[in-house]
Amino acid sequence: MSGPQIEIQYCPRCKWLLRAGWYAQELLSTFEADLGSVKISPSDVPGRFDFLFEDELVFSRKKEGRFPEAKEIKRMIRDRVAPDRNLGHIDH
Repeated sequence: MSGPQIEIQYCPRCKWLLRAGWYAQELLSTFEADLGSVKISPSDVPGRFDFLFEDELVFSRKKEGRFPEAKEIKRMIRDRVAPDRNLGHIDH
């Protein structure tokens, strides 16, 4: 399937693989027909937990000082792949 790629880069020393997997599952369950893939990549950068959309940084845990809420990252991705889509309760 063709479509945009999301990449989640995480710090393996921080043990964030399961968190990255959860976000990937959330994104795929919401945008399964719109995305080409969601890739999870370990990073050599300590403390990194970044979301990239087609190599564009859309959220950085280090820059924001926190992890995103699922609804927040879903809105960011929705705005790029299907801006007219209603995300139901997430949009309220």
